[in-house]
Amino acid sequence: MSIFYGLSAFLITPTDEGGRVDTHALATLLRRLEEAGVDSIGLLGSTGTYAYLTRVERRRAIEAAAGCVGGRVPLVVGVGALRTDDAQDLARDAQAAGADGLLLAPVSYTPLTDEEVFQHFAAVAAAVDLPLCIYNNPGTTHFSFSDDLLARLAGVYGIAAVKNPAPAPSEAPAAVEALRMLLPAGCAVGYSGDWHAAQAVLAGGVAWYSVIGGLLPRPSLALMRAAQAGDAAEVRRLNTTFEPLWDLFKQHGSLRVVYAAANLLGLTDAQPPRPILPLGAAERGRLARALSALEA
Repeated sequence: MSIFYGLSAFLITPTDEGGRVDTHALATLLRRLEEAGVDSIGLLGSTGTYAYLTRVERRRAIEAAAGCVGGRVPLVVGVGALRTDDAQDLARDAQAAGADGLLLAPVSYTPLTDEEVFQHFAAVAAAVDLPLCIYNNPGTTHFSFSDDLLARLAGVYGIAAVKNPAPAPSEAPAAVEALRMLLPAGCAVGYSGDWHAAQAVLAGGVAWYSVIGGLLPRPSLALMRAAQAGDAAEVRRLNTTFEPLWDLFKQHGSLRVVYAAANLLGLTDAQPPRPILPLGAAERGRLARALSALEA
């Protein structure tokens, strides 16, 4: 089975104020995910603040994670960078440090064309022997993959999966089916955007790339397993328990919220990298109530 399947739990990368990875706190978060039984671990994704870390610290995080989970849970590592040669170097580092798969977003300052993105992905895929997942995250990168470009990239050797933003539930069946019809049968289509991802899985997606799964794996797994079983009623019921958290994600950004949640749960004192500011006191109160409902 593909490693790009099921609940892929994306965790924060705790660091000190200077950007040095706190490997002890990272191990605490990783053990929580392994014990819960997540299908894969997403390291150095957007939630993992990869864009704020040096190459040295990224490698330290991968080595620490690989040493902690020891191959028992697949490790999918983000290797996005502005320059293609830097992304290739990061991919090689990830492979050498113990990653099982890669996640690549088209990070840019100058807006990229479809051809530039295609060449970028093809070059990174060719640099290593690991399967690569296309990370379509237009809210961060300001580049949106068309289905046609995804289909073209899916023909590149080594590119094995797509991580798309989840469509609105009413649009999910048609959107998921249209994409699956364009892609090779072996290309795994998964979704992010926690508040709609379970519905996208109900519609035929095979993976949920989850921010909250990196912090609250057990309730997230319950939601994912209901979606995988095609139990729409249970998905609606469970999703209702997440709604206060989804509201905070939408209003304040999931990154700020999960850092505050990790603090409230006593997992780490790490703060988001500056210039991102921590969640305010009033919002932390709302968050505490949302967490209590999910942990009940």
